[in-house]
Amino acid sequence: MASQITRDNLPDVLSQEELDDKIPAPIAPLPHLEGARRMGERLRTLFSESDWRADPNKPRERIPYYEALLTKNLSLRDQMIVRMELGNEQTRAGRPNQAVDTLEALVKLMDANLDKVPKQIQAQIHQELALAYLRMGEQENCVGMHNPLSCILPLHGGAVHQKRAGAEGAVHEYTKVLELNPDSYLARWLLNIGYMQLGRYPEDVPKQWLAPPERFESEYNIGNFPDVAGIAGIHAMELSGGTIVEDFDGDGLLDVMISSSGPLDPMHFFHNNGDGTFTDRTKEAGLADELGGLNMVLTDYNNDGHPDVLVLRGAWWGKFGEYPLSLLRNNGNGTFDDVTEEAGLMTAHPGQAAAWADYDGDGWLDLFVGHESKPDDVHPSQLFHNNHDGTFTLVKAPGAAPDKLGVNLGFVKGVAWGDYNNDGRPDLYVSAMFGRSFLFRNDGPRDREHPKAGDWTFTDVTEQAGLGGKRYTFPTWFFDYDNDGWLDIFAGGYSTTSMEDVGLFEFNKPNKASVSHLFHNNHDGTFKDVPHAAGLDRSITNMAGNFGDLDNDGWLDVYLGVGDSSFECLLAKPMFRNDRGAHFQDVTTSGGFGNLQKGHGIAFADIENNGNEDVFEELGGAFQGDRFMPVLYKNPGHGNHWVTLMLEGVRSNRAAYGARIRVTVRENGRARSIYRAVGSVSSFGGNSMRQHIGVGQANSIEEIEIWWPTSGIRQHFRNVQVDSTYQVREDTEALVPVALKSFEFGKTKIAVPPDEHIHMH
Repeated sequence: MASQITRDNLPDVLSQEELDDKIPAPIAPLPHLEGARRMGERLRTLFSESDWRADPNKPRERIPYYEALLTKNLSLRDQMIVRMELGNEQTRAGRPNQAVDTLEALVKLMDANLDKVPKQIQAQIHQELALAYLRMGEQENCVGMHNPLSCILPLHGGAVHQKRAGAEGAVHEYTKVLELNPDSYLARWLLNIGYMQLGRYPEDVPKQWLAPPERFESEYNIGNFPDVAGIAGIHAMELSGGTIVEDFDGDGLLDVMISSSGPLDPMHFFHNNGDGTFTDRTKEAGLADELGGLNMVLTDYNNDGHPDVLVLRGAWWGKFGEYPLSLLRNNGNGTFDDVTEEAGLMTAHPGQAAAWADYDGDGWLDLFVGHESKPDDVHPSQLFHNNHDGTFTLVKAPGAAPDKLGVNLGFVKGVAWGDYNNDGRPDLYVSAMFGRSFLFRNDGPRDREHPKAGDWTFTDVTEQAGLGGKRYTFPTWFFDYDNDGWLDIFAGGYSTTSMEDVGLFEFNKPNKASVSHLFHNNHDGTFKDVPHAAGLDRSITNMAGNFGDLDNDGWLDVYLGVGDSSFECLLAKPMFRNDRGAHFQDVTTSGGFGNLQKGHGIAFADIENNGNEDVFEELGGAFQGDRFMPVLYKNPGHGNHWVTLMLEGVRSNRAAYGARIRVTVRENGRARSIYRAVGSVSSFGGNSMRQHIGVGQANSIEEIEIWWPTSGIRQHFRNVQVDSTYQVREDTEALVPVALKSFEFGKTKIAVPPDEHIHMH
């Protein structure tokens, strides 16, 4: 039976005094840029004061320590351990050439004492040296000589290394590893990559270790999406981070914002110039002091029509991850202010999961933040209610039922709001690693006659919804993948037992890596887990992801940012095309999406305003030496039709989060409906607030229905012209055509809107 969450059975996670201490009272507004300056100062201080011996972000600080140890009179065992650690730290710090020298010296030391070193340790040392060579080759070629094909699997053309020493060293060392340990599928996989880097795959790979070329075949030809980030001027060398694609200054052009998780890494704000290029305006936007951030979440928290941004920090770092989040208020003129303090959100916990929704239907977006909590390092998640004045109140025990959402929910990696039971109230799904995930049904105010934001009831329906059990999941979202009018849930599998799982997976061998879950909504409050039938169980280490419509067929496709903090975790980023809601086809290779670098924030967006959704992805790993450039995959077009809706709430929150859209078309003589839900979208990706909806071969739209749950309004617009963009307000009876400036790279043109408004019936 589902547990009812009331004030009488709330767990005592934190006392009232502790909660008050965690969340300071809102303060008076700060002068322009002062909030960012103070935040930057705070972040730099936190980093400078952390213990260099254990902080995962300080490999460079540990290098002199190990170098000093090598000057001591060490035993053979200790000398080997120190050299191994030094080589690892040099690789993590982005010094693979030094790591190669260190580990080559270790191999010589080992070879001189081979009778004293077990084969298992010999293989491990050669594997570490192989990895240093592999990373050296990546830095010298994929980074130092970057081009649109760099690191795109299977490697060919411009992806073949011109500076060959790294790849040659990797091939030599992985061959040694396999001679010592023929059962290492990880070494087999990375050996194949080394041969690809040399342009010698598949013909020169020893047959017993060859990764079959058919492994890289696509199930459908989606058309090549070339990476145009470089020629568009989006240049940044980042670690893992977040992505948002949105029109931040109201000029009708979609800009790009990215973050990097390095504690001292600045954000980047790329302004769209409307001619196929972007300009980095980070400093001009007031964001130069906004450091770090593994994820960012789009919002309009103050209902002013200017998209705001929430930045989340500290994920994966445990006790070293108690960094504050940031709320960045968009001033509407190309600048932002850090209003974290005055908004009452100055809270510091490790995590990168947050989502916005109007949970109590008052027309303002509230905030849920999930934290990474472990038995020895507890960080309860938090629910903040929007006070309508730019500030938030933490909904806290013992006076409010929603605080069930603020208890220790485990190691939370993703959160998403969505109305799974179509009752008009947003429900919450929490994706957690190492244990149970949660579905909380929003049951509304306890006193319906006199509702209060802090007296709301959420019910844990995880078990009765069929979502129970232990899982290891990360990114999550609600979406209607089969267009039946009911929201389904995706939760990406992440964990591995070791990096050997990566090699086993690539050779299609049994492995222990967690796969993704696709929970199909049964329309009765329950879900069925169907990832295998749907084809979405064919990826591992899913760190990020998002969805959109690549070919405008009206079915939502899925792109997954895969990887792991380990340098060995080199996997192609998989793209899955939705084949009419029945199955997801792997189109990774045909589309050119399979970058080997670590995948993070992803956004689907029609950046060129030409009716086709492009795909932007922020790439980079966890360690300082695992940086990479972002990619922007340009959509080649597929000949299908589309419509874009720009929704504006009036009685509802202005961003229209929670609104539901149904588009009815007649395609090839048959009627069908296409559904969209407006909201925060993926827990690790930032699509624009614009609702881009493909309608396939339909030449016109019979009807667009928009349901605004807060007000109860249902709008109906009939006989709508396709291949057009419209603005729609909650309180109007017409779709207003919008002229957006479209462009190809280097060529500019104006899209002319239809002459007549589309009126509601």
